[in-house]
Amino acid sequence: MLAFAGSQAIAQDKRTDSIVPYTFHFQQTLVTQWHPDFQAKYSGPNSFQTHEKGATSITSTIYAGIRPLKNLELYVNPELAGGQGLSHATGIAGFPNGETFRVGNPTPTIYLARAFGIYTLPLTSKREIDEDDLNNVAGTTPTHYLRFIAGKYCLADFFDQNTYSHDPRTQFLNWSLMANAAWDYPADVRGYTMALTVQYRKDKWQLQAATSLEPKLANGPKLNYDYGKSNGEVIEVTHTHTLNKHEGNVRLMAFINQAPMGSYRQALKEATDTPDITTARKDGRTKYGFGINIDQEITKSGGVFLKASWNDGHNETWAYTEIDQSLSAGWLQNGQWWHRAQDNAGIAIAVNGLSKDHRDYLAAGGTGFMVGDGQLNYAPEMIAEVFYQCNITRLHIALSPDYQFVLHPAYNKDRGPVNIVGIRTRVAF
Repeated sequence: MLAFAGSQAIAQDKRTDSIVPYTFHFQQTLVTQWHPDFQAKYSGPNSFQTHEKGATSITSTIYAGIRPLKNLELYVNPELAGGQGLSHATGIAGFPNGETFRVGNPTPTIYLARAFGIYTLPLTSKREIDEDDLNNVAGTTPTHYLRFIAGKYCLADFFDQNTYSHDPRTQFLNWSLMANAAWDYPADVRGYTMALTVQYRKDKWQLQAATSLEPKLANGPKLNYDYGKSNGEVIEVTHTHTLNKHEGNVRLMAFINQAPMGSYRQALKEATDTPDITTARKDGRTKYGFGINIDQEITKSGGVFLKASWNDGHNETWAYTEIDQSLSAGWLQNGQWWHRAQDNAGIAIAVNGLSKDHRDYLAAGGTGFMVGDGQLNYAPEMIAEVFYQCNITRLHIALSPDYQFVLHPAYNKDRGPVNIVGIRTRVAF
């Protein structure tokens, strides 16, 4: 991943005359997308629109952090977000713009994205250089440690990482590619939650686990602080290896979420007409699943990734998107081969699926917060994406044309395919 990072920053603390390392970065990303008209036998409440104007989203983020003590880091990220996605960010489970949120008001809004602290307990004197980056103060990090991360942040900041497919601001835009898509990771509508993460690292191994809050309502803006009835748990083990002098990572994840989710099967059973998942909600419902996430450098300038994830799919999606099974793979390459080493190009595919309970619910006319065509002629949702990121480094600007092909949008053979073209503009320093 190409990051626009400055040099290590050092500030003078006038109260104590001690040297306090700090970091400060800024980014602004605009994504504009459009699609030509496509065929559909019918449309429903949450269908991707067959004809619409283009849509533009914007996010602006300040990344500020300090290390007031040797092993303590504090970070805060005010953020502005506005605009909207195509079809109001509905109609495709693997939505094509990872920079947009499902909020009704497109007016730019300022909010606190992250405010968290990191305490690292060293378990060895051996250390390695840690470069200044987004939410990372330059310094050194022990190769064997126990770390505690607490506050408000996105769980995907620390879990489900991938060198070649994770950041929609610099890599692939599609939701199916920026995360293990069947992980319904706990978050409010903007992607953040209150959480505690504990990490244990020793050399090439890392084990981490987190507990966090869920939103009060599915896709809701407010978190539920009744932790006993609503929470998310995730555990992940990572191994870093070297194959033919090229580094790679293998990550295995397991998760379970608890919230007052609706049961697809119960909603169908109780319906006298169109089933409504919101009438079948009950405290204590869970969603559990697994994921594997692999990245592997192939050459000094490029590498591949593979992700696969699954959840049980009995109860409604609560936070991320309506995907119960997902498989994705792709390649990311910088422009060294064509004498543009600062550029990146990528190509990837994703195949998403639904559980039987979920597809039966949609076929009967039910809707979730993401998809629902009123009917369903089921087929896996298939997505391909290709992009090129042209970096004008002296101006800290990146321009990324992007194309996505979506077959069976919202798992429906009776709609599409959809061709989506876009341009991402990013300024960062």
